[in-house]
Amino acid sequence: MKTLYFDLSMGAAGDMLTAALLELTEDPEETLGQLNALGIPGVRFEAEKQERKGVSGTYMRVTVQGEEEDGHHHHHHSTLTDIQGILDHLRASAAVKEQAGAVYERIARAEAEVHGQPVTQVHFHEVGAMDAVADVSAVCFLLEKLGADAILASPVHTGYGKVHCAHGILEVPAPATALLLQGIPREKGDVEGELCTPTGAALVGRFVSRYGDCPEGRLIRQGTGLGKKDFPRPNCLRAFLLEA
Repeated sequence: MKTLYFDLSMGAAGDMLTAALLELTEDPEETLGQLNALGIPGVRFEAEKQERKGVSGTYMRVTVQGEEEDGHHHHHHSTLTDIQGILDHLRASAAVKEQAGAVYERIARAEAEVHGQPVTQVHFHEVGAMDAVADVSAVCFLLEKLGADAILASPVHTGYGKVHCAHGILEVPAPATALLLQGIPREKGDVEGELCTPTGAALVGRFVSRYGDCPEGRLIRQGTGLGKKDFPRPNCLRAFLLEA
């Protein structure tokens, strides 16, 4: 029995999950080509070997029309229907499309509740939305490829403090993230900053069946996904593929 375990002691974000899972595949370079062949409009995945505070791993650079998400774009917006249309046309199995749709719907429902709108009226900033679509699609694709029988994780560290967003300054975890983490064991931890994103929370909530310590088993491979920001501790998410 194959078990996948995520160490979320530095939170969860879509790009970090993607990078860690990519490292678990038998041929990461070939798999990266498959991610770029999924057919997400304008999206490109680039895997870069980097290090954070002495820990080496993969940083997943996701660009949309050649630019990285930075939260300050003023392009047109997408609705959940637009995004569902993109997911329906992925070059992936029906199961991957279905999982990606379910994860994105989680994000949309949380945003709708936070803003007091029907889910059909929630508008996503285009680059931010495509960035999330890329992360969600990639994680769903990689999980199918790895074919683990069980997915476990540590409690999610959220970080603490304040985060600047389009709607002003908010407490960490941001409202949508807090909603998505309902029912999931979480800890504030000792790192100031936003460690868990809505995309990370939605993916973890969809796929992880149990939280706790890493189970016993023979280690097949381990992967390290690096985050963009620098913190006093190495900003990485580690994934372990075990044979029970």
